[in-house]
Amino acid sequence: MNCGRYTLKKICPECGKETEINAPQKYSKDETVAHYRRMIKKESLDRHESN
Repeated sequence: MNCGRYTLKKICPECGKETEINAPQKYSKDETVAHYRRMIKKESLDRHESN
């Protein structure tokens, strides 16, 4: 059992076990979080335009 700590390293600094690779979620037309994904994208674009 691993400790569940989030890290970008290959080996967990907490428990010393190898970490899992986390890939982005695949697109689905039945996506339940599309609203949040679009909201974050819009905020990112707005910040970029204001600079």
